[in-house]
Amino acid sequence: SPLVAAGEGAPQTGTMTECFDCDNCKESLYGRKYIQMDNGPYCIPCYDAHFANTCDECKELIGHDCRELYYEDRHYHEHCFRCFRCDRSLADEPFTCQGEELLCNDCYCSEFSSKCIACEKTVMPGSRKLEYNGQTWHEHCFICSSCQQPIGSRSFIPDNKDYYCVPCYESKFAPRCTRCKKTLTKGGVTYRDEPWHKECFVCTGCKTPLAGQQFTSQDDNPYCIKCFGNLYAKKCSACTKPITGFGGGKYVSFEDRHWHHNCFNCARCNTSLVGKGFIPDNDEILCRDCSSDL
Repeated sequence: SPLVAAGEGAPQTGTMTECFDCDNCKESLYGRKYIQMDNGPYCIPCYDAHFANTCDECKELIGHDCRELYYEDRHYHEHCFRCFRCDRSLADEPFTCQGEELLCNDCYCSEFSSKCIACEKTVMPGSRKLEYNGQTWHEHCFICSSCQQPIGSRSFIPDNKDYYCVPCYESKFAPRCTRCKKTLTKGGVTYRDEPWHKECFVCTGCKTPLAGQQFTSQDDNPYCIKCFGNLYAKKCSACTKPITGFGGGKYVSFEDRHWHHNCFNCARCNTSLVGKGFIPDNDEILCRDCSSDL
């Protein structure tokens, strides 16, 4: 609410030199000061008694000859309209109402405002500010530690006592994918202590994504099980399929030939020869019983 001083448009005093009575006490106003109201003239005592407001501070009437100030339905003598903390006159000064107290701007800022952690100046009430972790900044003082541009309402990342906008933080600190060299902002996989985007970590052979899948490597290159088996694994002499050793698979080797455990059987009776003696017969292997029948 505006602060208003009584004066302009207020009832005017005058003197009478002819027979004229106060509208209230009926005493003659001849030769006396009076105040003309809409319903008639009043002597000064009657005017003060019936129309003067009570000062909200000192609780006394505000007489017709006093400069009256009012704020939010409260009336004050000019000398009573003061800061509740420093007693400074607020008649011609900006002020703030805090509860029932009137405060000059200096006292209000000292009591209720915070200081900007960057420039150490007061963050004035109503000004744009940013608060984080118990600290306050003017909006224009909260800047990225790298590009020195105001962060404003954008996302930021704290790093010790520094604050970075997201693009600068990613450029400065985020790991880069071993394959595409772009920053990893979230997720990703680690292979040989190096970071990869999930979509970049693929089989060297068929380019199938390997994240969450079984894989192996050859010459530091990752391969899915199928490609590794087709390209590098030993082939079973019985079924000719790759022997990868994955999934708990075991195999038997003899000279330059290899078999899956479940493929290492007698060529005649199909008895498993794993852990047993056997007799090679050209390309076949036989159990001892079958070899003795030859």
